[in-house]
Amino acid sequence: MNRPTRLLPIGIQTFERIRTEGYLYADKTALVWQLVSTSTPYFLSRPRRFGKSLLVSTIKSYFEGRKDLFEGLALGELETEWKQYPVLHLDLNAEKYDSPERLVGLINTFLAQWEELYGSNKNEDSLATRFAGIIRRASEQTGMNVVVLIDEYDKPMLQNLLNEPLLEEYRNTLKSFYGVLKSADPYLRFVLLTGVTKFAHVSIFSDLNQLYDISLDPAYATVCGITSEELVQVFTPEIEQLGQANGLTFDETVKKMTAKYDGYHFGEYTPGIFNPFSVLSALQQKRFKDFWFSTGTPTYLIHLLKETNYDLRLLVDGVEAEQATFSEYRAEANNPIPMIYQSGYLTIKDYDREFQMYTLCFPNDEVKYAFMKFLQPGPMLVDGRKLVKIGVEFDKEKRNIGQYLVEMN
Repeated sequence: MNRPTRLLPIGIQTFERIRTEGYLYADKTALVWQLVSTSTPYFLSRPRRFGKSLLVSTIKSYFEGRKDLFEGLALGELETEWKQYPVLHLDLNAEKYDSPERLVGLINTFLAQWEELYGSNKNEDSLATRFAGIIRRASEQTGMNVVVLIDEYDKPMLQNLLNEPLLEEYRNTLKSFYGVLKSADPYLRFVLLTGVTKFAHVSIFSDLNQLYDISLDPAYATVCGITSEELVQVFTPEIEQLGQANGLTFDETVKKMTAKYDGYHFGEYTPGIFNPFSVLSALQQKRFKDFWFSTGTPTYLIHLLKETNYDLRLLVDGVEAEQATFSEYRAEANNPIPMIYQSGYLTIKDYDREFQMYTLCFPNDEVKYAFMKFLQPGPMLVDGRKLVKIGVEFDKEKRNIGQYLVEMN
């Protein structure tokens, strides 16, 4: 007799939808409680499809006082007051930023929505002054300090790494806009910014030096992704079904999933983390594939690797890196390691306390073998589009990527 199919939240980034529509959920709310119990402004970087947007949505639901969504979860037991705060949530993930008007237009849309709620002032004639005015009025009108959540803060810049004039314009726009958060501190209850990379961290946030970066904080190493304990605790029936479909015992299935999808470490000596997108996809389709990798190598990384002379074969055995690698803010072709790491293709595998050096390796078999295949000539996926190699630019000795022609699907 077949068990009823349970809902796996593949691509679901809204906490309310997960909780109201019966999707499975690995409870991260104890860590959310740990975060929201302070008024510290935070920054978190994680690779794409790793659960950043769901985390932001969970925090948003908490500050909106949605007690009903947390019943049966850790935070539901920890919170007793359930206050409702004004929440300003800016999501930069969806837009294609190919002109200055795209970024300004998107921010304008959010500002207009917030001004409908909290009013506007004709003397506020820039994105920054309007943002500052909204925060102040929201606090004054509600009697509560404001929560600001910015998801994928770096998306406009990542899409324009090789377009220096547009990159500089975006950098200046966002620096001024985000800089409001420092002067607005008396009106703020909580701030979280998320992104993939930190390459623009210094230039964008030079005036926002109160941000606490938890990307490598051991206390929050498991805030996104799935731990081995969560895998078994939450998904045992689905693991059994995956094993049956592939002729494996339960233990063999977990072992294979561990080799293929586990192995991310966000700090020295922290637990291994499973890639959530690959895990959920494998359980849904009942087969082992390179789900995360096959969704497409980001265009910004392709652009960087096209320019590099770095011997990418060194990645197979691992490379050593200093602490600065994790806070590198320049995307440099002669040193692509920071961007490769921050994009999720490398992770921390060891740490030398004496010399304060990290060893970076591929996190798991999915990334290792798919990346090695990626270095070979022939078709590949970039942001979901098929790219076809043209010319003879591929250098088999240096493993340069060469030039590619976009062939739209």
